[in-house]
Amino acid sequence: MPMMFCFGLGYCATRLNAALAEDGWEVAGTKRSKIDSANVFLFDGYDPVEQTSALKRTTHLLSSVPPSGGKDPVLQCNLSELRALGDLEWVGYLSATSVYGDTSGEWVDESCSPNPGTKRGIDRLSAEHEWLDFGARSGVPVQIFRLSGIYGPRRSVFDRINAGLAKRIYAPTTYFSRIHVDDIIQVILASISSPRAGALYNLADDEPATSSEIIEYGYALMGRSPPPAITLADSGLSEIAKTFYTESRRVKNERIKRELGIKLRFPNYRLGLDAIFNEILGH
Repeated sequence: MPMMFCFGLGYCATRLNAALAEDGWEVAGTKRSKIDSANVFLFDGYDPVEQTSALKRTTHLLSSVPPSGGKDPVLQCNLSELRALGDLEWVGYLSATSVYGDTSGEWVDESCSPNPGTKRGIDRLSAEHEWLDFGARSGVPVQIFRLSGIYGPRRSVFDRINAGLAKRIYAPTTYFSRIHVDDIIQVILASISSPRAGALYNLADDEPATSSEIIEYGYALMGRSPPPAITLADSGLSEIAKTFYTESRRVKNERIKRELGIKLRFPNYRLGLDAIFNEILGH
């Protein structure tokens, strides 16, 4: 029986494991705290994960743990244990499109040389190199998934609006790419069926947009008027949050379609937000 072990049972990995469990897979993973299940284990990023029989049976491994201090915590703490996994067939690492840096709104694809301009982008690229090196040394196919902004049920503009946190920032030339969580899962499952050592995949929908467009569409679906547009300087965002507006890029997704046969369920933010809103209404 195939066994998926996810380092970091966050928003995406939890949904992936649920989908795999429905198909009869064994699934397990880690959290930083609050171990609430027999197949969930503690990994705080500083000490090796408990040597469970679940980890030893792992055939497929996904890491969504972000880098820390310029290093990948999973590999730094568990390298010898992972090298000892004799049945490992597939490894995936969830990276981010921040590795491309600022392109002034120009399109980027996987053939473009990474040029990160922020610490988070630099650290992500370093972690990618660590995972690819692990794959090359172990002979296990490692695939890197460069994720755009993730959204989905309970993680969308509607949550920010209801929490009073939605800000319509005037930045008409700052483009962001996004990807619905269901399409992330679709890509990962397709990759599991067709592993390719060293594969790099951009995960984004077909239509990059500004943050204002998302805010305005969300308010329109809710039948409410959006807040007035404000400048980034007047936004009250943290300095870290402001750095997201220092980069503008549009991310191409042709490779997932060509190599993995992906047909996006939500090729643009309108279809994705429509589905989330209808789910909220119980339609």
